[in-house]
Amino acid sequence: MIRAYLFALDPTEAQADAMASHCGATRVAYNWCLAQVKANWSQRAAEQTYGLTGDQLTPWMASSAYSLRKAWNAAKDEVAPWWKQNSKEAYASGCANLAAALANRTAGRAKMPRFKSKRTARMSCKFTTGRFGLVRDRRHVQLPVIGVVRTGESTRKLARKIEAGTARIRSATLSYQRGRWHVSFSVDLPDAAPEERTGGGVVGVDLGIAHLATLSTGEQVPNQRRLDAELSNLRRAERACARRRGPDRRTGAAPSNRWKKARARADRIHTRVANLRRNDTHQFTSRLVREFDTIVIEDLHVAGMLRNRRLARHIAGVSWGQIRRQLTYKTERAGVRLVVADRWFASSKTCSECGTAKAKLPLNERVFACLACGIVLDRDENAARNLAALAVDTGELRRELPDGSDVRRACSHAPQSHRHGKSPHRTQRHHRKVVAR
Repeated sequence: MIRAYLFALDPTEAQADAMASHCGATRVAYNWCLAQVKANWSQRAAEQTYGLTGDQLTPWMASSAYSLRKAWNAAKDEVAPWWKQNSKEAYASGCANLAAALANRTAGRAKMPRFKSKRTARMSCKFTTGRFGLVRDRRHVQLPVIGVVRTGESTRKLARKIEAGTARIRSATLSYQRGRWHVSFSVDLPDAAPEERTGGGVVGVDLGIAHLATLSTGEQVPNQRRLDAELSNLRRAERACARRRGPDRRTGAAPSNRWKKARARADRIHTRVANLRRNDTHQFTSRLVREFDTIVIEDLHVAGMLRNRRLARHIAGVSWGQIRRQLTYKTERAGVRLVVADRWFASSKTCSECGTAKAKLPLNERVFACLACGIVLDRDENAARNLAALAVDTGELRRELPDGSDVRRACSHAPQSHRHGKSPHRTQRHHRKVVAR
């Protein structure tokens, strides 16, 4: 099993300059190789218009990482006479990145790669050989040419595995993200085979906006609304950026120093909000995996819900997609069972006590009142209980009602829309709004 360990770095000014130089070297090698490949392809296309074929054409330039690196080494003295200032792995990383991009283009998974901009491209560099790894004091890391760099946190979690002989570092990726330098170690670990937990703890998780989630136990996890708390400060910072002289691509004007400082203040706010939101999500998902043996969630169409301009910012702020992604890999590691309910399962309209389904349930009705059995409870808690009931089945979304019918068949919107002569497209949009609440 290959796992990544990410550590924030606290480099000195000289080390930060060296890191930026390595990332810039990666970009230069990438752009140069891409220019050579495009020139070779354009030359062959032009020769074909003159009727040349076969051996008469200019030979293909191979797009493998080995071939691109060989071509770069032959021309680096002329293209980049300063290449000795950085590790050779910086240039090899650029060649390998382009080879992967061209392979994706050949396989139809991506379009033709474009040149990386010095201003907008993400700075990153990968090391596969050389002296890199952890230092024994567990507060520093070793990088080729750059040297020993202090980390923002202890590396003991990875150091203990390496000292025990159960982990091996394969590569290190240096990157600048969220306003800080980071290093990510790709670690080879033994395949994890945890025993499936069968203690019986089952929980249904109904995600929402007013509350981050409502559990089938009745607990409501609060939504911290990290962005709303910083929105006034963010508006002020963005307004300051708008009043400064920023970069202009059309005229080539460079940004002023005051704009750079204002932009840095705004970026720090964005970084703080993202870090707090990420921390909230990790704590919530880790607690679910730690306390329950079976977790049932909904298959939400988040991309479709984000088209609602009134709720898009609030939906993006609760990170539903991240919650499902984290639950997926955390449950696999811990041996916890994860059940994903069908997208059309009407968890909100179905009574969790008797299984009776309502024909309509407006969004403004936040309390579910069943006319058949008389139960009255919170709407989201009722949905969470219905999700927890799915764990009784072996992952199958089938549950019989008192009359012998199926919940999914009885509550699905699509069959009802055809019976009433309504458009299925309008019904899907309505369903997305219902699930969003």
